[in-house]
Amino acid sequence: MSIPRPKFITFDCYGTLTNFQMAAMTREIFKDRILPEKMEAFVKDFGSFRLDEVLGAWQPYDQLIKAALERTCRRWGIAYNDAEGQMYYDAVPSWGPHADVPSGLARLAKEFPLVIYSNASDSQIMSNVEQLGAPFHRVFTAEEAKLYKPRLGAFEYMLDNLGCNPEDVFHVSSSFRYDLMPADDIGIVNKAFIARGHEQPGDKIYRYHQVPDINGLADLLGVD
Repeated sequence: MSIPRPKFITFDCYGTLTNFQMAAMTREIFKDRILPEKMEAFVKDFGSFRLDEVLGAWQPYDQLIKAALERTCRRWGIAYNDAEGQMYYDAVPSWGPHADVPSGLARLAKEFPLVIYSNASDSQIMSNVEQLGAPFHRVFTAEEAKLYKPRLGAFEYMLDNLGCNPEDVFHVSSSFRYDLMPADDIGIVNKAFIARGHEQPGDKIYRYHQVPDINGLADLLGVD
């Protein structure tokens, strides 16, 4: 399949570029309260409630995490601790990239303007971006737009502020539910799924290329 040369390569950040460690933190924080054989179900519920929270009215990211964690704890019949919710938020800026990211982005940045739209707060994201090892043309946050992905308005905001159309971008994510499905809904045909292991490949109706990492993306786009 030939790929039209994009004006921008747009990325999800947490999970796709930055090694998102919510699940690992959850396993550590709750190891003495959730049985080992139940832990993955608890982790899944926390992820599901975070997704549900982003679909509502915009709220600051720390409040979103805490609301999702409180709902998870209530469902599991254990006490919620607000300080533990804050621990997640405080840890996010320290998380670095997946190992393949700096070299892959350095290759792509030689030929394309790179863009991020992240479900993040303004105070968090640049610490993560600075660890990615490549220059970014624009970095958009949910706080700036007052819209979290997978809301279609998040993608509209990004496209409007880049001054381009859906066909002008190539969107990259490790998540179908947050990125690739709504990107397809908004008309972004050219997309790549980075198989990071936290989501399985989706239906090909969403018109995507699957690559193992960011260097694989550079190979796909014909970058040396």
